[in-house]
Amino acid sequence: MTSSNEIDLHISGMSCASCVGRVEKALNAVEGVTEANVNLATETAQVKGSAKADTLIDAVRQAGYQAEPARSDQTDQLAEERAQEARRLKRSLWFAAALTLPVFVMEMGGHLFPALHHAINDSIGQQANWLIQFTLATLVLFGPGLRFFRLGVPALARLAPDMNSLVALGTTAAWGYSVVATFVPEVLPDNAVNVYYEASAVIVTLILLGRFMEARAKGRTNQAISRLVSLQAKSARVLRDGQEVEVAPEEIQLGETIVVRPGEKIPLDGELVDGHSYVDESMLTGEAIPVEKSTGDTVVGGTLNKTGSFSFKVTKTGEDTLLAQIIHMVESAQGSKLPIQTLVNRITLWFVPAVMAAALVTLVVWLVFGPEPALTFALVNAVAVLIIACPCAMGLATPTSIMVATGRAAEMGILFRHGEALQALRGMDAIAFDKTGTLTRGQPELTDLVPAKGFERSELLTWAAALEKRSEHPIAEAILKAAEQEGLTLPEAKGFDSLTGYGVKATIEGREVAIGALRLLQEYSQGDNPFEAEADTLANEGKTPLYLLVDSKPAALLAVADTVKDTTPAAIDFLHREGFKVVMMTGDNQHTARAIADQLKIDEVVADVLPDGKVEALKKLQDEGLKVAFVGDGINDAPALAQADIGIAMGTGTDVAIESADVVLVKGDLVGAANAIAVSRAALRNIKQNLFWAFAYNTALIPVAAGLLYPAFGLLLSPVFAAGAMALSSVFVLGNALRLKRFQAVIQSGPDAVR
Repeated sequence: MTSSNEIDLHISGMSCASCVGRVEKALNAVEGVTEANVNLATETAQVKGSAKADTLIDAVRQAGYQAEPARSDQTDQLAEERAQEARRLKRSLWFAAALTLPVFVMEMGGHLFPALHHAINDSIGQQANWLIQFTLATLVLFGPGLRFFRLGVPALARLAPDMNSLVALGTTAAWGYSVVATFVPEVLPDNAVNVYYEASAVIVTLILLGRFMEARAKGRTNQAISRLVSLQAKSARVLRDGQEVEVAPEEIQLGETIVVRPGEKIPLDGELVDGHSYVDESMLTGEAIPVEKSTGDTVVGGTLNKTGSFSFKVTKTGEDTLLAQIIHMVESAQGSKLPIQTLVNRITLWFVPAVMAAALVTLVVWLVFGPEPALTFALVNAVAVLIIACPCAMGLATPTSIMVATGRAAEMGILFRHGEALQALRGMDAIAFDKTGTLTRGQPELTDLVPAKGFERSELLTWAAALEKRSEHPIAEAILKAAEQEGLTLPEAKGFDSLTGYGVKATIEGREVAIGALRLLQEYSQGDNPFEAEADTLANEGKTPLYLLVDSKPAALLAVADTVKDTTPAAIDFLHREGFKVVMMTGDNQHTARAIADQLKIDEVVADVLPDGKVEALKKLQDEGLKVAFVGDGINDAPALAQADIGIAMGTGTDVAIESADVVLVKGDLVGAANAIAVSRAALRNIKQNLFWAFAYNTALIPVAAGLLYPAFGLLLSPVFAAGAMALSSVFVLGNALRLKRFQAVIQSGPDAVR
């Protein structure tokens, strides 16, 4: 191999996990390919090695699927294609359901309610009843159901049968046998003249329902990328020949100077050359407090300028900007994440050919050894085998549990964005959390106010808030909010002055009042620091100490911090009891992060990291063999949410974080993560029970349908009873799935509500 690169392909025509396996097998067989990862959810393939794109595309086509090179501008096109497919499936589903319902009522209703059976026969007669069922079932099978034949029959021809093949085979067997019973009943034994039109129609309708749900989920896959792209500024003011010229960011060259005003997005990465401001970098660091910027500081494209105006020199453009790299990280992580192989997909790999082989063996054995009429017995028993193994319960087993579980979860404020997340969440070994907005409230709050001797707390808070009302500093919001909550009336602050690097001061009710950090106390105070011990304690707790001076004397110590949510300790405690390793990842400094971690008894802390640092920390945990879920709420968390085995986003966070996640906690409450894990475990137990019944129950009856009991007992499983057994299997699966509606939360939304 002389060179190595990575080629991204868009794959179409895949419908199940066996398709993924076949496409990967075809790609890996191409000379020069070192690794091929195929993603069913995003319909993409990432291929590493020296093979050419044309060669890879040919290999995919030979495997029975379509491929084309993936393009960066394909997001909107693919979204529209998926939306169109979802609309087509919806129309097909409604059409199939409308035609299936009367067939089901006429046939199964007659079995369940003999009076209905007699009424139908007395009014229109059995033959007319069957002709109506034939017409409706045929319209379903070769109308909406034709898609299964288009995919399943070629797969059979390639000797690689999949779920489509089994659907096509099972529905054709039920329909074909019914057609014989309707139009040429004399070729069948008298006790075997029955129809199974409802089986073929119901199967098509149920599988279409599952495909429609899948199409809707796929339609939302790439919305995260679209939202990230929307963060980029649409225009920028560039200084050219001494004039401000408004141009598109892609037209800006390295080294040019851009002017940014208050409230505007910063268009590209660069370095301040003039001015001063506070910039909201929460999309980058996740931290709630805007960062002060002055000459020489760096700014990042996509962040928001809050207060002042400034100019900066462009240092990165295009794909080199940090926002572009975040977009690429999300795309890369989404593309490399393999779809979770459900038990249905895995068992299908041997179940489909095994059933077909059993039907074929049944046919041959009865033809060779069966009594006369051997051909009739052979056909009846072979069809019975196919009908008893028909994928009706198989199609219901997983989606019904997913539908009920996700519906119950939604009532609890937990949204699973696709079924794979429901299955995978139960297998996690570690849970990593972003700090700001996830473990904490995401907004600075006034946590402490320690008055000096001779001062009243309310009086000091009133003066501090009156002073901060004139300030641009973000911490001022926390003090103002505290004063508002206590209903204080603020006096006027006269002679307001900003003490650069120290704080602010003004005259309030005839007193000279100043507020700032320790430097203010050291520079402007006339007395000693009476709050030194308290300040050290607060700082060690991850809080920001501030000093209030009145007439140049220390009057109060205030502390502002992003506080832990009330429900966080209970949620962390639950996760520890369940055996999870708990990790905190944050862009905040090590000191503050460690203070929060000690308070919550978190196992591991990763601090001072940007988005790529969180991704690397997750990869490190994954390299240790751990399955890791990540919980976050900010734009900066999008790459980590995509890299994690399962991404969980706070519903109160940014749209980008939500769209990058597999699970969304609508209430923005961390207890939702604990309840999501509990729902996942309950749903997977339910799915396994359903799959056992759907496969083991029907599989156990396959030998009976094949005639194994005939030599000893003279018993045959008529296709009538085969269809009944299949229906019973479906009823059990549905009833078992509905038990999930009674699932109760393991932890409530409250600080002390763990059950």
